[in-house]
Amino acid sequence: MENRKIVIIGGGPAGLAAAIAAKKAGVDDVLILERDVRLGGILNQCIHNGFGLHTFHEELTGPEYAERFIQEAKAYDVEAWLNTMVLSLSPDRQITAMNREKGVFVIQADAVILAMGCRERPRGALNIPGTRPAGIYSAGTAQRLVNMEGFMPGKEVVILGSGDIGLIMARRMTLEGANVKVVAELMPYSGGLKRNIVQCLDDYGIPLKLSHTVIEIHGKERVTGVTLAQVDERRRPIPGTEEFISCDTLLLSVGLIPENELSVQAGIWMEAATQGPQVDESLSTNLAGVFACGNVLHVHDLVDYVSEEAALAGSRAAAYVRKMCAQDTAKETLEKENTEMENAESILLHATDGVRYTVPKRIHLVQMGDKLTVRFRVADVYKDKAIHVYYDDRLVRRIPKRVMAPGEMESVVLLKKDLMQAEDVKNITFSIGD
Repeated sequence: MENRKIVIIGGGPAGLAAAIAAKKAGVDDVLILERDVRLGGILNQCIHNGFGLHTFHEELTGPEYAERFIQEAKAYDVEAWLNTMVLSLSPDRQITAMNREKGVFVIQADAVILAMGCRERPRGALNIPGTRPAGIYSAGTAQRLVNMEGFMPGKEVVILGSGDIGLIMARRMTLEGANVKVVAELMPYSGGLKRNIVQCLDDYGIPLKLSHTVIEIHGKERVTGVTLAQVDERRRPIPGTEEFISCDTLLLSVGLIPENELSVQAGIWMEAATQGPQVDESLSTNLAGVFACGNVLHVHDLVDYVSEEAALAGSRAAAYVRKMCAQDTAKETLEKENTEMENAESILLHATDGVRYTVPKRIHLVQMGDKLTVRFRVADVYKDKAIHVYYDDRLVRRIPKRVMAPGEMESVVLLKKDLMQAEDVKNITFSIGD
């Protein structure tokens, strides 16, 4: 067994930012475990621009954004083991992993940062009738094939789902000479950023059909077409609205799922709405010394926010390790103290009336910085509404918004001084109102 100070599972944008922050915070022993052949994660196949506007105040492609963090990680001598698959994580931070050089091995970490990212929801989760012909791809798989492998999945394309990857691939396939006939979306609103709807669909004359879905896939050896239908408010197909569209390729952009099998296995408390861990203001889970950040925590709309969040996780993990090293008592005693602190004097955050979830889920004032950014998504499209913030039953803030949509994250900054001045706050509630 090998002992390490901080082990980061995942070498994408979250893992890299967390590692750099941990190094800057004074922990020299930082190790990234990455299952791919290179660092950078999903950004390596995202060759479109639009990254880095918040972080670097300039427009970069995905590989350019990743490379800046890779180079900074190298400058700080961050160690990374590539082609390494993590098999399990125990509650006491024992990591079992494997690679070609070491075979199966175990690492005992003082702190673990979960940064595994997310994966696409597959066709099997959709229950679409039809055979299983060639030509059905997730949008992310198609993106990798086109951008990294130089392979065109097809020429006549229908896209189901209007998430950001689907919107971006509508433009990408068009630029490569394909005919993207339609983007169909089950919900009455798009799941992507407004700018992507404009730049990827409107600018290229690609129709977006809201409240529509694929009800049948046609073809035996290869996709020959799909049947679209309009859906009602309960998302059921409306008889008589069926429309056959010929195509040789169907791309699915129907949602992202955080890669949390390791988290569940370790006994981490999960949030149903995000399918990610429940965390506090330090991005710490219920397991002492285990932190989570990036898309494994909740699916972000901008990678800049992933980097910002991961930097917080890295610095807080470093603080936890330094505390362990400075403690005269046994580690078991320190972990007991942490558990007791988790169960005492925490403020719970609640999402109601149009707010789907909050990250973090709870706040410990003794550990909170001067300010804390609470991020969340709304459950529907709201126009000329406001975000309401309640301390217990008292409305303390009303933040007007012209438009709020599920495809774009919202955020509210809480100030520690305000919480300290308020009398014995136990709950903070976020909701949408007038």
